Amino acid sequence: MRRKDREVTGQAEIEEILQRAQVLRIALNDGEYPYLLPVNFGFRREDGKLVLFFHSGMEGRKHQVIAADPRAAFEVDGACRLLPPTGEEGCTTGFAYESAIGQGVITLAEEGEKEELLTALLAHYGVVGKGLSPTAVAQTAVYKLTVEHITGKRREA
Repeated sequence: MRRKDREVTGQAEIEEILQRAQVLRIALNDGEYPYLLPVNFGFRREDGKLVLFFHSGMEGRKHQVIAADPRAAFEVDGACRLLPPTGEEGCTTGFAYESAIGQGVITLAEEGEKEELLTALLAHYGVVGKGLSPTAVAQTAVYKLTVEHITGKRREA
C-alpha cells in the first residue's frame, strides 16, 4: 500500500468498515475479462476466519463463473464524501472514504445453514425479527466467500 498513513490494519476496524458498507463488489475470473458484480451481503467469523456471504438465484452466469473458478477479489466502501477545495484551484479538492479490499474463495453454503445466513444478511441491513419463507429459502442460493487476505484504507476529513 502506497499510503501507509491511510492503512487500516486492525481486524475490528476492518469489520466496522464492513458493517457500514452497503454493497459488496465481487470480481470473478470469467476467461478473457473479469466478471464484476455488486451484491447485498453479510459477514461473520467462522473458525477464526472472516466469511462474507451473499445470496443469488439458483442459476445463471454467476453460478457458472463461480463453478469454473471459485477464487474472487472483492471490495466494499463507505463513508464517502467530497472534501471541498482548500484554495482557488480545483486540484485541492479531496475525497474522504473508507474501504476494504481482499481475496478469497467462494463456496456454496450448506442447505442447513442457508436460513441462518439469510437472516444475518437481512440483519446487516437492519431487518430483524422477520421470518423467512421455507419456499423462498429453498429457492435461494447462498454463497460464502472465505477471506484469505483483506486490507483496509481510510481518509478522514
